[in-house]
Amino acid sequence: MLLATLLGLDRLFQDDRDDGSLDLFVLSGTPLELVVFAKAFGHWLATGLPVTLAAPVLGLLLNVEPLGLGAVTLTLFAGTPGLTLIGAIGAALMAALGRGGLLVAVLVLPFTIPVLVFGVSAAAAVIVGPTPFLPPFLILVALTLVSAVVAPVAGAAALRASFD
Repeated sequence: MLLATLLGLDRLFQDDRDDGSLDLFVLSGTPLELVVFAKAFGHWLATGLPVTLAAPVLGLLLNVEPLGLGAVTLTLFAGTPGLTLIGAIGAALMAALGRGGLLVAVLVLPFTIPVLVFGVSAAAAVIVGPTPFLPPFLILVALTLVSAVVAPVAGAAALRASFD
């Protein structure tokens, strides 16, 4: 899922920067935090949601038990917005550079490791082992909620800094 999220991140704000839409958002008085959140939500709808909805079907092809399919789908629904929001911060930082495709991935990957660890451990708790599902899942939800608060503010600050 992380690789699918990273595919479009380098162009998340770059097209708006190139055609002047980002300048219009700044001049119109629209809060950049709202712009960053809306762009991240649109990116999640285009990349995260389809993969999340396809996960149960692909899990059936791999003969995963129904309880495991539910756990994987639930962890994807909880974790993919966090991945996208973390990636939006990196995309906003790279908007000023022009073409920072691989640089976005290198910048974003270390910050996505906690989301990956807790998402995999929550799904593995149901599929493989006797460990409980709820603690890693709740930490995953907390990481997504924290990124939903921090990412728009940090992304907007990065975009403002790129205008200076």
